[in-house]
Amino acid sequence: MIVMAVPTDVIDTPWFSREVPVRWWEYPTLIAIGALTALCFVLPAPQRGAGTAVGGVTLATFAIGCPVCNKLVLAAVGTTGALGLWAPVQPLLAALSVALMMGLVLWRWRNRPCRSESCEPLTSAGK
Repeated sequence: MIVMAVPTDVIDTPWFSREVPVRWWEYPTLIAIGALTALCFVLPAPQRGAGTAVGGVTLATFAIGCPVCNKLVLAAVGTTGALGLWAPVQPLLAALSVALMMGLVLWRWRNRPCRSESCEPLTSAGK
């Protein structure tokens, strides 16, 4: 959570600054992504790879960042485009990132390996 909050200046630091003040929905997004990322790391993964987690966190970082501080957006659409086009899309990106991370956590929860002896795979139950 700190890794996302400091560079986007949601948590105010002397290292970074924002041109646009932090919007109300950025705090809940930051907290939700932090909690879901922690759950993602706690739950065992049924297979290797963290692509969805990285995608969800990266999307959330773009969502909570200052629209006119993002150099990629400024280069693509300029300051007016950043405020007129990018800023209205950011809440949707935030919701999408939370949904992706929630889906990943639920998928890991449903596909977690069995840890008890009473939980046997269906294929070995008939032996």
